[in-house]
Amino acid sequence: MKKLIVLSVTLFLFVFSTSAQPDRWQQRVKYVMDIDMNVLTNQFTGKQKLEYWNNSPDTLTKLFYHLYFNAFQPGSMMDTRSRRQGTITAGRGQDWDPRVRDRIINLKPDEIGYQKIISLRMNGRPQLFKVLETILEVKLDKPILPRSKVTLDMEFEAQVPLQVRRSGRDNPTSKVRYSMSQWYPKLCEYDYEGWHPTPYVAREFYGVWGDYEVNITIDKKYILGGTGYLQNANQIGYGYENPGVKVNRPPGDKLTWKFVAPNVHDFMWAADPEYKHVSRKIRDSLTIHVLYKNTNEPAKDWEDLLNMAERALPYIEKTFGVYPYKQFSFIHGGDGGMEYPMATLCIGPGAALHEWLHSWYYGLLGTNEGLYPWMDEGFTQYAEERVNAWMSNSSGFAQAGNYAAYYALVKSGKEEPMSTHADHYNTNFAYSIASYSKGTVFIEQLGYITGAETRDRILLEYYKQWRFKHPNVNDFIRIAEKVSDMKLDWYKEYWVNSTKTIDYSIDSLWEEGGKTKVRLNRIGQMPMPIDLQLTFKDGSKEIHYVPMNLMYGEKPGEDSTITRKVYEPWRWTHSTYTIETNRKLADFSLVEIDPSLRMADVERRNNRLELKW
Repeated sequence: MKKLIVLSVTLFLFVFSTSAQPDRWQQRVKYVMDIDMNVLTNQFTGKQKLEYWNNSPDTLTKLFYHLYFNAFQPGSMMDTRSRRQGTITAGRGQDWDPRVRDRIINLKPDEIGYQKIISLRMNGRPQLFKVLETILEVKLDKPILPRSKVTLDMEFEAQVPLQVRRSGRDNPTSKVRYSMSQWYPKLCEYDYEGWHPTPYVAREFYGVWGDYEVNITIDKKYILGGTGYLQNANQIGYGYENPGVKVNRPPGDKLTWKFVAPNVHDFMWAADPEYKHVSRKIRDSLTIHVLYKNTNEPAKDWEDLLNMAERALPYIEKTFGVYPYKQFSFIHGGDGGMEYPMATLCIGPGAALHEWLHSWYYGLLGTNEGLYPWMDEGFTQYAEERVNAWMSNSSGFAQAGNYAAYYALVKSGKEEPMSTHADHYNTNFAYSIASYSKGTVFIEQLGYITGAETRDRILLEYYKQWRFKHPNVNDFIRIAEKVSDMKLDWYKEYWVNSTKTIDYSIDSLWEEGGKTKVRLNRIGQMPMPIDLQLTFKDGSKEIHYVPMNLMYGEKPGEDSTITRKVYEPWRWTHSTYTIETNRKLADFSLVEIDPSLRMADVERRNNRLELKW
């Protein structure tokens, strides 16, 4: 009966993911893994059966797997990269990630991480493979033909590293025993751009959509949480059992936890013998779990996440799209906050909302985070600020902090284009602000260009068209163009592919022919449409809207209480533009470019002219 239920859920999600969506092919996987953990040695053995559908038109002669734990060894790429960053000054000090620093080089043999491949077979035949630190390269004895399926059987063993970055054991802050992310040999993604065998140097991830069955055998005292649905809850207990059920655990020192996870692109779990587990069904089809330890944060703060989730979810789904899975788990662990399908690892409850919102921008809209980290972090940070503002009933500018961070990056001289691969930024400082803050500004500023209501329709259509797929920046821009009926490729070219900045100024005002004229000047190299607001002594206002010619369209008025005049487009090659009003110059009290503050003008002091007569 349980298999039938799982099949029904998988079928629902597959239909849900393919209806009314672009038909770009993508690969598919099914993992079945059996794991036996030794909590005394922090080592485990694993058997992995992987069904791999080559839905591409290409013949594959190689396969690549990620072996993430191998990064946690002295002299690894992650270790070397981190220590190199420590020699660079950026922001307020050394550029290295303070969680990593030079810790890896000091790991002892029983503290390092590793994943060792014992054997690998394809359709029963042994395959030749080579371990290249965090990448396993497999040279196939027979190619995988287009639109065919193979079965890969692997045996492996691993050692959980001391907690350094994201995954690991014995976190010194949270005291959590096991934060098990990036813990299994994971097939690399192959898409329309080819293979993505990206070595692990502490950045983000990219995975193949598929189904997981994971059976974890571990000391009976340990409590687990993570991705997927627990299939033997009444045998496990620990708060997962059905109400009124008497838990009947099998004899022996270990328990096997059986999870299934349909239509996800990764699987995470965490384990600790002192976890406290609380849960709440916030609707018939969704249960929220919280697993935490009593360390630094009060228990109430962790358990309040159930209230937060129940209150916020209707607004989140209305704004960003429906959450399709049956559970989500907030889990104490990791080294800060990190998102995974159906679950997050958080060092404290303060990061929980951000990581939960990654369920949309990462979990459901699975961009290649190496190529487009800002479509993951930036979109999520935008959503977090917006949800926080809604929950606090704030009327202020929710994204002000992200704009300030972007301006600081520009002034630092260390900015790099957002098209830079996440691993290849010269500084963590530039990567972080570009991915989080400049990515956030991308969405908020899009609302300035198209109008906020149109931007919101873009976000929902983006979710509708690309959930359970791997969208890129061009896919998002095309959705935005279709919804707004504007050309927006120029926005991507300037904002994403360059570091050119926006800077407009009020040049001069004068009376001529019974009218008052205001000349605007474009100083920065990035052109934009302009909202110019005139405020008069009597308190009345006018908006003078100048589209930019590359848009081939205009946004609708956003405030029906203010008179609005629309002009011919400003040609991007021209540095000045003049608007006019019938009001006398002596009537003016304030002239301001973009009073909404949504246009990321790097020098706002020349955007505002107050006239004191």
